[in-house]
Amino acid sequence: MNLHTINTGMFKLDGGAMFGVVPKTIWQKTNPADANNLCTWAMRCLLIEDGDRLILIDNGIGEKQDEKFLGHYYLHGDDTLDRSLAAKGFSKEDITDVFLTHLHFDHCGGSIVRTGDKLRPAFKNAFYWSNQKHWDWAVNPNDREKASFLKENILPIQESGQLRFIEDKDGVQFHDGINIRFAYGHTDSMMLPQIQYKDKTIVYMADLLPSTGHIPLPYVMAYDMFPLQTLTEKGSFLQEAADNDYILYLEHDPINECCTVKHTERGIRLNEIFDLNSI
Repeated sequence: MNLHTINTGMFKLDGGAMFGVVPKTIWQKTNPADANNLCTWAMRCLLIEDGDRLILIDNGIGEKQDEKFLGHYYLHGDDTLDRSLAAKGFSKEDITDVFLTHLHFDHCGGSIVRTGDKLRPAFKNAFYWSNQKHWDWAVNPNDREKASFLKENILPIQESGQLRFIEDKDGVQFHDGINIRFAYGHTDSMMLPQIQYKDKTIVYMADLLPSTGHIPLPYVMAYDMFPLQTLTEKGSFLQEAADNDYILYLEHDPINECCTVKHTERGIRLNEIFDLNSI
C-alpha cells in the first residue's frame, strides 16, 4: 500500500465559525485571521494505492460552482485536484473508488463536473462510497445545514449508477487494512477511514478534528450540528489516539499534514507534526 497527499487548494472560512465558543484572542494565536475575520484552510485529500485499487478520500470543493458562490470562500493557492493527481502520476480516469467522508461541499464538490449545462461524474471509472444514513440526511437537509449540501454535488452521483453504500457500523472493513469509524456530531454518520500503514495506524480526521488548533476539547466548530456529541466523540478518540500513538491526517490544517497527540496535565495536547511522506 502507498499513500499520497492530494492537495486541492486553499479556501477561507470565518474564524469564529471554525472555533465556536472559543474567543478570537485565543484561537488567532494558531490560526490568524485576515481583516474580514477569515482564516485560511486546506482541502487536503488522501490517495490510497493498493493493488488494482486507487482510492481517493474526499475531493475538495471542485470548480463547477459560479463565481458568486466561489467568491464567498476565496479559493487560492496553486494546487488543484487534477494537478495534484498528475504530480503523483495519475489522472481522474485511474481512480477506482471515491470515498466521501461526508457530503458537505468542501469535501465532495470535486465529485461532479459541469460540461455545458450537464452535470456528470468527474471519476467515470470509480464507485462513489457513502452510507445510507448520511445520504438520506444530505438529500433531505435541515434548514441549518442545507447550504452545505448542494444537490448538484450529490444527486448526479446517484443518477450515474456509480453510488455505493457502506454499512453504518463502527469498525466495518472497507478494504484490506482500511476500517471505518463513524462520528455523528459534525453531521450525521460522517465516516473516518482508519488505515494500517507501515505498522502505524493513520486516521483521516475529516471534520472531527479539522486542524491541530482544534485539539483542545472546547475547540468545536459552530458548523457542527450536535456540538456536545462532537465533544464526547473527540474526547474519546483523542484519548485512544494518545494511548495508541495514532497518526492523525488533517484535512483542513493549512500547514500541518499529520500529527500525533499526547497526555499532559492539561489534557490531550499536540505531540509531533510531520508530513505524510516522512512516515
